[in-house]
Formats: sequence, C-alpha cells, structure tokens
Amino acid sequence: MNTLDWIIVAVYMVAMVAMSWFVGRKQGNEKDYYLAGNNMSYWAISLSTMATQCSTNSLLGAPAFVIAVGGLLWLQYELALPLALIGIMALLLPYFRHRSVVSVYEYLEDRFGPRSRTLLSVTFQFLRAFSTGVTVYGISIVIEKLTGLPFAAAVLLLGAITVVYDFLGGIRAVVYSDVIQMVILYTGIAICFGFALNLVGGWDAMWAAFPADKARTLDFSGFGFREGETFTFWPMLIGGVFLYMSYYGCDQTQVQRELSTRNVDDTNMSLFLHGLLRFPLVVTYCLVGVAIATFAIQHPGFLGQLRSAPGEAVNYNLAVPVFCIQHLPHGVIGLIMVSLFAAAMSSLDSTINSLSATTMRDIIERFCVSGQLDGRRALLWSRLTTVFWGGVCVAFSFFVGDISKSIIESINKIGSLANGPILGTFLLAMLTRRTHDRGVVVGIVAGFVANLFTWKFLPQVSWLWWNVSGCAVTMGLGWGASLIIPDAGPTRDIEDLVYQKGGQKLGYRRQWSRYYAILALYSALMLALLWAIPKVLK
Repeated sequence: MNTLDWIIVAVYMVAMVAMSWFVGRKQGNEKDYYLAGNNMSYWAISLSTMATQCSTNSLLGAPAFVIAVGGLLWLQYELALPLALIGIMALLLPYFRHRSVVSVYEYLEDRFGPRSRTLLSVTFQFLRAFSTGVTVYGISIVIEKLTGLPFAAAVLLLGAITVVYDFLGGIRAVVYSDVIQMVILYTGIAICFGFALNLVGGWDAMWAAFPADKARTLDFSGFGFREGETFTFWPMLIGGVFLYMSYYGCDQTQVQRELSTRNVDDTNMSLFLHGLLRFPLVVTYCLVGVAIATFAIQHPGFLGQLRSAPGEAVNYNLAVPVFCIQHLPHGVIGLIMVSLFAAAMSSLDSTINSLSATTMRDIIERFCVSGQLDGRRALLWSRLTTVFWGGVCVAFSFFVGDISKSIIESINKIGSLANGPILGTFLLAMLTRRTHDRGVVVGIVAGFVANLFTWKFLPQVSWLWWNVSGCAVTMGLGWGASLIIPDAGPTRDIEDLVYQKGGQKLGYRRQWSRYYAILALYSALMLALLWAIPKVLK
C-alpha cells in the first residue's frame, strides 16, 4: 500500500465517525439508541442485514472455502435461506414486534419467566462476542500481512474506530454505515473478480482450468453422518433452514435492526428483500474464489505466499487480499482495503450494539438497578456497555485463529452450538401452551450439552445437523420436563404470546401468503440453477 491507498482508508474512517456523530445528535433515550425511534426504512434494514452477512467472514472465508474446502458446494447452503425466512416472517418477528421489545429475550420472560430469558441472553452474549472475535481476527491478519502493522495494532485500529462510531450513533449509525459499506463491499468484490478473471484468461479459460470436482454445486452422496459428508445436500438444506431461522429470527444482532422499522409489514419486507438479494451477492464472492483458485493453479507459487510465516500452514483466508495487493493498481488497492474494513466493521458494529442492548435490558435494568433509569442515564449506560463489549470482542480475537481452514466455517461452527437450543426455546414459547420456565431451562441445557457431546465424540457428524439436533432435544426435553416438573411461577395470560391461525391481531396490512409463495418458488429456482450449472460447464 502506498500513500494514496492510506488516504482512501483514512477518509473512509473519518467519514464513518462524522456520519455517526451527525445521526446520533438527537438521541434522548435507549430506544433511540437501540431502535432508532422505530423509524428506519425497510430497504435500509435489508441492505444493512446483507452488509452484516457479507462480513470479513464471507469476503475472506467463502473464497477460502471454494479454494481449499468444498468448491461451489457452498452455494447449496443458500437454498435454505428463503425457506427459513418464511418461518421467521410467519412465526417469530411479528410476535416480537407486537410486544414492542428491545431485547428479543424480553419476550421469553413474558411467556415463561426470568430463568429462560437470562440463560439465553447470557449464552447469546458470550457466543456472539466470541464469534465476533473471529471476524476481528480475520481482518487483522490481513492488515498485518498487507501493511506490516503488528497484529495487536491492527486489532486495536479496527476495534477503536468501530466502537467510536457505534458509541456516538447507535443502531441508526449501524444501519446507515452498513448501507454505505454494502455499496463499497460489492464494488470491491466486483473489481477484484474483474481483475482476477482477466489474469486467468477470461471466463472460458477460468472454467476450463477450475477442477471439475470443485465445480459441483450439489452433492447428494451422503447425509452428513460420516466423515467427508459435512457439506452434502441434506445437512446444508435442512440444517441450514434451522440455522437461518435461529440466526435471523432469534439472534439479537439481526432481530434488533429488524425491529427498528416503522411497522410489522416493513419488518417482514426487509426480510423478504434480503431473501431475494442475497443469492446474487453470494454467487459473486464465490466466483472470486473460483477465479483465484484458477490463478493459483496457473501460478503454483501463489499458495506459498499465503503463509503467515515460513514453515506455517497455508492460510487460505489470505487468498483474496494477497491477490489484490499483488495485482491491482494503487488506489484500487485502497478501495479493496476499505472493502475489507467495511466487511469487518459491518459485523462488529451490529454485534456490539446488540450485546449492549441485551446487557442493558436483560441484566442491568432487570437485576442491577431499582426503578427505571431516566432517558439520559439510560443512554449513557447504553453507550458505556457498547464500549465494554467492543473491548471484549477485540480481546477474543487473540484466541480464535485455528478453529478451521475457513473463517466462514469457524463462525458457523460456533453459532451452531447454540442455534438449535435457542430456536427450540422460541418455538416452544410460540407453539406450545403447557411448557413453563423450569422445564424450558432443562431443555436449553440439554440441547446445548447434546451439541457439545456430538462435537466431542461424534466428529464425523456434520456440524450443520447440530442446528437440528439442538432444537429437537430442547423442544422434546423442554416439553417433557414441563409436564413432570411443577411450575413455580405465577399464572400467565399467554393468549397474546402464542401462535394462533391468522395474523390480523398482529397488525398486518399486506397479504403475506403471496410473499411466502414467492420465496418458496425462488428457492426452487435456485435449486434448478445449481443443478444446471455443472451441466453447462461441461
């Protein structure tokens, strides 16, 4: 990187801080800070969600997966997203919106009691902070490799800038910065692909050199219960549906921004747009992986440059940035570096804001203060907890480097430990009437322990199935324990908290069954496309 590249990066950083100061000037309470006064447009929320998903984990991890792990099989994972969004839009988000919650776990106390709420909130806070450490780690090793900055300095640079603009602007700054970052991200991805495609000789030459086994987009060879079947079709489809339902429908990092829209229809519309727009984005950064994999075949010495130090294993997460720094002109390199910063910051800003929200609502205001905090004090505490969690996420980044060959797989593995139990808890809350707080806690602990047991003693089972098994164990034992263990809590009126056929009471203005049909058809069209791709390339 030269002076021009650093100027581009610096201008971007200053602009993010200035924007966050501007949008955060009129905040008066924690709902302004966490929900932007429920005044965000659905298109901004949708793009913000995409930016968070296209974080460093995707920008570095997906090409690394294409090059070193499973090729284009990652694309079959996307078939699950539209199907999962149907369940989220019909079952989960409208109920949270109807209750006017800030933390999604507030709903659990209304439905069950404080035990399940606190247990899931604390679990979310720890696991999300740890997985975000993977994100900070990923971009920091890139900064170290490309600029010569020490790893610790790179971590602190990324963390400090993100915490500052999150501190100042809250969720509104998060969303608007994500929209800007999404534009920068896609521009950077497209430029990188264009240069890589040119260097390998064009479209036909790229596919001619790319290994046929990595060009497969569908794999029906197994069910994910034996070694080497982690990324076969059924675990990626079924496990993916459960993973996405939990992530988009029960994870505070996603739900919080979805609750910042004007009404329940806008909340659902933000998810609907995301379901349509995400697949083209994923295809684009997987194509970057194809092009760079082809370049590595044509230039065998390239992979040797992906070692963090002589004698160490090849770090495939470095493939995209090393390629860019070597083959793109200055100025464009600065834009690519901004893209990488944007990718990491779009994930980190959402996480620390949501961690702050859950800490405030589920811990501090629930257990640590008497009475209700006034607006200004609550806003101050909200900002201070944002700084605290920013520091925790940065600290975790020093300990997560060797979980897997691909950052994107690391993130999903960590999340899959808890995704199933979390989703199972919310499904028990919405679909059953006889479950209670004590019984649900038994189910949550059992589901999480079952997943840890599978990871330790059944390593041949695809981690994608953990999302299903954790949910099934939590629901089964949570329901069963509720029948055996007496309910010690007060009698609750749950009629407004559980699913009932028809959504009129939730305030719908749109006929959402039509949108569900479109998402189902879209998933079918993606399947047809993935089936056709290898045949066209032969």
